[in-house]
Amino acid sequence: MTSQKNIHIRFAEQIDRQKWDSFVHTHSDATPYHLYGWGEAIEKVYGFTILRILVEKENQLVGILPVVNHSIPLISNMLVSMPYCDLGYPLATSREVSVDLAKHVIEIAKKRKIDGIELRNMDEQLVIDTAHKFERMTGKVRMLLDLPESSEVLWAGFKSKLRSQVRKAEKNNLHFEFGHHHIDAFYSVFCRNMHSLGSPVHAKKFIEEIISQMGEHAWIGVVFHNALPIGAGIILQSGKNMFIPWASTLREYNNLNPNMLLYWSFLQFAADNGNAQFDFGRSTPDEGTYRFKAQWGAKPHQLIWHKIILKDKESSESHGESKYRNKAEQIWQKMPLSVANFLGPLVRRYITL
Repeated sequence: MTSQKNIHIRFAEQIDRQKWDSFVHTHSDATPYHLYGWGEAIEKVYGFTILRILVEKENQLVGILPVVNHSIPLISNMLVSMPYCDLGYPLATSREVSVDLAKHVIEIAKKRKIDGIELRNMDEQLVIDTAHKFERMTGKVRMLLDLPESSEVLWAGFKSKLRSQVRKAEKNNLHFEFGHHHIDAFYSVFCRNMHSLGSPVHAKKFIEEIISQMGEHAWIGVVFHNALPIGAGIILQSGKNMFIPWASTLREYNNLNPNMLLYWSFLQFAADNGNAQFDFGRSTPDEGTYRFKAQWGAKPHQLIWHKIILKDKESSESHGESKYRNKAEQIWQKMPLSVANFLGPLVRRYITL
């Protein structure tokens, strides 16, 4: 597409997938959401166009940036990196290449008459260097736990209260299992938990596609009470880092501590398989999920989402929209589960979080 300073910037094609993913898995700042398959699942299931921008220098890949053209009819038309997760930013071998990627995606957006671009947790200076108006969203943190060389060392470092909570789950006859064949069990728990939270659920096909696309870098884990699934989650790996995009438990069984067994099983697996860090995902400081993640030793790292504005519109963080969202959650919670499960995927595709 463009060539300057001995670099070549173009869109990736299917033939580039192996090279793209190899670059992601060897980059220290990479996430599973940078992988080719995350965008592939979005495109196949929700129908949004994924643009994969790559930078080559002397035929070597030196930078990538996946963005999704996420449009809501009559409301907005954005380029987002990446939807349905916390992170998405230029991944490069140098700051210069990152700036080139940021500037290039802006030029693409202008040519396509896009309203703006949302880059999740991108270095603020890179946004400033693009010389465009932007908004900062800083209400969330990501919770990161550095992992030791084994689960035994990790367990020994926990406070006695935390260890007793895990043991309580085991004494309550809960057991944990890994397996892609547990996708129905995962989704049954996931649907009910999202309904309880008042949030539309992802399409089952989207979850299935993520697992298929990620292959050996994705695991489904389920906590059972006898034969009943009461807790479930999915973990994704990039390089030596593990991420947990989705985890759920059934509220009526929370007194049995399924969440403690679920997370300990994931952490145990991550530590024993050579991972250096576990990303618990985003939380609001001092709220319940934040405290839950902090008890495992996870530390907060500020999430800074930037929206580069190409067409002036009212900020999405207005007080009015917050009130509307709270009301929508209450309505969704009162909706019959079967109706919520049918309508959820139709609505969820338009929610980028």
